[in-house]
Amino acid sequence: MGYIYLIINIILTVYCQVLLKWRLQQLPPAPESSWEKLWFFFWLLFDPLIFSALVATFLAGLAWMAALTKFELSYAYPFSTISFVLVFLLGYFFLQETINVYKVAGTLLIILGVILVGRGG
Repeated sequence: MGYIYLIINIILTVYCQVLLKWRLQQLPPAPESSWEKLWFFFWLLFDPLIFSALVATFLAGLAWMAALTKFELSYAYPFSTISFVLVFLLGYFFLQETINVYKVAGTLLIILGVILVGRGG
């Protein structure tokens, strides 16, 4: 069951990150003044998609806590980096973000690290 909690955490974390970026790209940029910026971000809480991303973050936290009841932190934490890989791929395919050799190399190192930790656990 511990791996299910990790998977839920990863999926919800990725959902939050990609959805927030996608939704914020559709909105006007944040105002410059501090007071207007505060209001802008307050009103974003009422955007249904942004609110769903915040709920997903909360649920991801609950799944993370559940995972930590099953695994040592030093074993579970590297698996959370899978979210970086998924965000990288979804950012490229859905948000038209750029890819370069450094991003690919870093992503491959993350994958290698997760494999090594998984074998050592």
